[in-house]
Amino acid sequence: MTDHTLQARLKIAISIAEEAGQVIIAAREQQDFAHRLKKDNELVTDVDVAVDRLISQRLEEHFPGEARLSEELAPESALHVNAPQLWVVDPIDGTVNFAQGLRHVAVSIGWMENGVAKVGVVHAPFLSETFSATEGGGAFCNGQPIHPSSADSLAHTLVGTGFPYRKEARKQLLKRLEAVLTHCQDIRRNGAAALDLCDVACGRLDAYYESVSPWDFVAGWVIAREAGARVGHLYEVPQEVPADLYPEHLLVTTPSVHDPMKELLLEADQN
Repeated sequence: MTDHTLQARLKIAISIAEEAGQVIIAAREQQDFAHRLKKDNELVTDVDVAVDRLISQRLEEHFPGEARLSEELAPESALHVNAPQLWVVDPIDGTVNFAQGLRHVAVSIGWMENGVAKVGVVHAPFLSETFSATEGGGAFCNGQPIHPSSADSLAHTLVGTGFPYRKEARKQLLKRLEAVLTHCQDIRRNGAAALDLCDVACGRLDAYYESVSPWDFVAGWVIAREAGARVGHLYEVPQEVPADLYPEHLLVTTPSVHDPMKELLLEADQN
């Protein structure tokens, strides 16, 4: 009988993510990959597609028939609300970083059961770090337990965020940016949402806000939550979508600054 406990799923997901990471490292070293722009000026390389196929193949081998939502192979089914088991995959989170030779690049693999995210793996091949978590089991980086920071005021809050590829969509975010730069310690923009979430989970960042896609955040969401960070949304989540799959207006922070951070960003939206 196949062992499908959360820990068994986690172990397999880590193995798959690290195998994918080796493919990514090799592709960077060979520098022979092609890239193109998708809609909204989003970059994709043929490595993204190859890694997505590899992960999909491995998941099918271990968990045949379970639904998969991934950026390159199945983005059109972006809110797979009714799948009882769902794998949510970003083969390369931080594709621009990957193509540019930067190190903030991650493989993100999350698993959901009946709309609740329960397993998360974020593997950063160029940083030699693997973040992992299961529901109720805590969160880890390279096998060591992680926890969020003890920041307790906006003035001591280092904030991570990102910006959409469509330049016209960036203008409305400038008020949030101004508010954060005025009231918080500083801001970081690393270019990989999954790693931003993990950075909150392990205390490198104190807060993170952004609107992304489901595959960008599900795994990191589990990791941050299990580490003890507070995860939520700035605005109400539509009833028909599981909160753990809804990628708009995310806010993930160390617990003490969640409420003031939310108030700051909502106030900025209204100005």
